[in-house]
Amino acid sequence: MPNDRSAPADTSRTPTAPDAVAPAAPVVPGAPAPDAVTPAPVLPPGVAAVPEGVAPAVPDALAPAVPRGYRAVFAVAEFRAVFAAHLFSLLGVVVSELALTVLVYDLTGSPLLSALTFALGLLPYLIGGTLFAGVADRYPARRVLVVCDLLCAACVAVMLVPATPVAGLLALRCLVAAIAPVFTGTRMAALTDILGEGDLYVLGRSLLRIVSQSAMLIGFGAGGVLLTVLSPRGAITVTAVTFLASAALLRFGTRARPARSGDGGGTLLKESLAGARLILGDRRVRALMLLFWVPPMFVVAPEALAAPYADAIGVPSAALGLLLCSMAVGHIGAELFVGSALSPRNRSRIVLPVAAVGLLPLVVYAVRPGLPLAVTALALAGAGAAYVIGLDQWFVDAVPEELRGRAMTLLTAGLMTVQGLGMALAGLAAEFFPVHQVVAGSGILGTVCTLLLVAEVRATAPGRMSDTEGRDRADRHVTSG
Repeated sequence: MPNDRSAPADTSRTPTAPDAVAPAAPVVPGAPAPDAVTPAPVLPPGVAAVPEGVAPAVPDALAPAVPRGYRAVFAVAEFRAVFAAHLFSLLGVVVSELALTVLVYDLTGSPLLSALTFALGLLPYLIGGTLFAGVADRYPARRVLVVCDLLCAACVAVMLVPATPVAGLLALRCLVAAIAPVFTGTRMAALTDILGEGDLYVLGRSLLRIVSQSAMLIGFGAGGVLLTVLSPRGAITVTAVTFLASAALLRFGTRARPARSGDGGGTLLKESLAGARLILGDRRVRALMLLFWVPPMFVVAPEALAAPYADAIGVPSAALGLLLCSMAVGHIGAELFVGSALSPRNRSRIVLPVAAVGLLPLVVYAVRPGLPLAVTALALAGAGAAYVIGLDQWFVDAVPEELRGRAMTLLTAGLMTVQGLGMALAGLAAEFFPVHQVVAGSGILGTVCTLLLVAEVRATAPGRMSDTEGRDRADRHVTSG
């Protein structure tokens, strides 16, 4: 585990007053001459003068209030624009997924094609995140984000045309999904410019994740209500508006910044693939990325099998909602606690222990638990995802700046892909084994895989790699520009 050698941001390093007169300070080029007299600052009433070099003890009533935690993130105006844009686009995507599913079913009467619209929201992530990742570093972030939103709005607008065939609707759904990892990766990298690379970035990422999890709880409900008063195409119109609103917020609410790495002379495809090779070729970055990917791949099993499990234990269909939302509730609660109550140092300390045990609650499914115990196990498994807050800081520290956009895009694409793969594998296993055994097996197998990754992350911690590995890594970073 990387050691946190720097003090937390809220730790004071004010020196104590000296007992004796300090020796004369050396003359620094460009500094005032030693005999120059600097006027004494005017102190507010009630504040006593203190020796030079010692911070004055300003009474609490006079000290300005400094926002901390999540409040400090919201104090950054650019982040507020990014947060609002994320909220708009996310709700639009959720509503469009539901409305498009209903529209395809109305047009075809096919449950298979209707379900395929959801699958097509995951499958193109790997393609878009791998082949187009270079966009995130090659062009200015604000331009990439705005263009991605406008392209998605255009795709949704074509969906609204009554003459668009079902095949066209599915193709447009694929295109929107292929754009998504480029947008998300670019935004993640841009947050380091807006919030810095320290604690504010970690908390900003945490807030965006919390919004994404909350969308699982309210988005589909809101979409269902919307479909009671609008046609499917009318609901999809709302999505086009949300994409345009997101584009406007990002265009006028964030600053223009230069690209991270200019056009290297190669094609975009070549640059994207070269970036992926550099990123995955770095042992430390690869280990951290796998720690992002592997636990989610196994933790989706109970969600993918929630309907058959509810049927197996004989609970009413209304209980299915509890099984589906318990994990999101646990994740949101744990992330809010870790982000607001723990210091950056302590968030770093819990990464590996929490990741190692995060999937163990799923083992409870081995006894075929009833609804209360199953809901509790799912909430605990969701809470285990809180290790990602500290992992965010490790990842941004490990990735060189010129590769950051491509790394974030690849991270997003891989995360969505492995979750889709995990759902598919869980469904396949449930064809041959009882559902409760599949979920328990996912918890056991996932824990074993995660423990192996924890060992690899420890082995690649700064200061533990061999000198040769360190030089090789530095060489790759130098040649990546």
